[in-house]
Amino acid sequence: MSLVAGTIGRLRSAPRIAVLEPIEAGATVLVFLLMSQALLGQLVESEPGSDGPAILRIMWLPVYALGLVWLLARPMPALRSISRAPLMLVLAILCMVSATWSLDPGLSMRRGFAVVMTVLFGFAIASRWDWKQLITLVAITNLILAVGSVLAILAVPSFGIQQEIHVGAWRGLWSEKNTLGAMMSYGMSASLGAAAVMPRRKLFWLGVTALQFGLVIMSTSKTGLLAALLVAGGAIGIALVRRGFGFAALMIFALILGGSLATIILTMAPVEFLEMLGRDATLTGRTDIWEVLIGQVMDRPWTGYGYGAFWTVENGPVFWVRQATAWPVPTAHNGYLEVALGIGLPGLVLLMLVYLGTVGRAVGRLFRGREVYFLLTFFAVVTTVSISESNLLNRNSLMWVLFVASAAKLAVKDDRV
Repeated sequence: MSLVAGTIGRLRSAPRIAVLEPIEAGATVLVFLLMSQALLGQLVESEPGSDGPAILRIMWLPVYALGLVWLLARPMPALRSISRAPLMLVLAILCMVSATWSLDPGLSMRRGFAVVMTVLFGFAIASRWDWKQLITLVAITNLILAVGSVLAILAVPSFGIQQEIHVGAWRGLWSEKNTLGAMMSYGMSASLGAAAVMPRRKLFWLGVTALQFGLVIMSTSKTGLLAALLVAGGAIGIALVRRGFGFAALMIFALILGGSLATIILTMAPVEFLEMLGRDATLTGRTDIWEVLIGQVMDRPWTGYGYGAFWTVENGPVFWVRQATAWPVPTAHNGYLEVALGIGLPGLVLLMLVYLGTVGRAVGRLFRGREVYFLLTFFAVVTTVSISESNLLNRNSLMWVLFVASAAKLAVKDDRV
């Protein structure tokens, strides 16, 4: 803890902000911890599809207020961030507007408002912290989550280790093993980013990365493991690419060739390839869900069913989805399908424009700026996890806040470490 306190204290001397109060750094870490959803799913039970107890909704009001205070305290940087990434805010507003055609207007309005405030908080931290500070705070957050997960597993195995489904798989501070795997993969990207922006602490943060990788393995999450390998391989690839243009060209060629071969294999022998990876050809039933949901999307392609509302109306279209799949499906288990169900194909197209533009700007910094070690590996995890989990455009989500903040900061050309 002394290291964490010392790191936060040293942020005071960061070159871009003359006066930086440690209390703001601490508040940011606290908000990040809340947005990680650690402990919440385990300690506070709620009905599937509900907003949970009222205390959970009230809990976010101080977070929204803090974000608004930061935006108002620095109006010009805030306006610059928003003006450079306006589609982010448009997407969030569209979630709230979807209440006008939603299956459950009140729910879509509440959840849409939460998305708007989540996006504004992302803009707030983008204008409040420079890259080094932001990456450091994210890395500290994920260090706390990793250590907390280890303590939960060792001290209360019935809490930190799954006991009914996937018996023996580690879940740490969350209710499901895949969440631990995904969160530790995000943590690896932050730790490797911290090692890049704080070279004097490089060995420490590499040690944290190893701890987080170990937690991914013990979670037995295949998606988490793939994401973690992409993070490690991506960081090594960035370092090698920066050795020279010739090697960069070789790496790019290898990636194109590898991607082409993977496409051919998945096209000609998808079942054998997935079984080789230890997965069934339906991705544990997900493709069955996706096939049914694509039909539901095409029934209302222009509007969707309202943000967050599809899974909550028991006698609505979800009834036929659960009948067809023969089990109570709680989510789309796919980020892109979830967005299309909520705000339609136009909303999905808008999201993809935002996503591809943001990743493209990050790739443009491949040869400059140490923040790219965090950015490209973070986006690799987002892309991987979104294939099998509904993680895009989420309210009160640490991943989405960091995505918004990264998009806003990337749009400012001179904002580099």
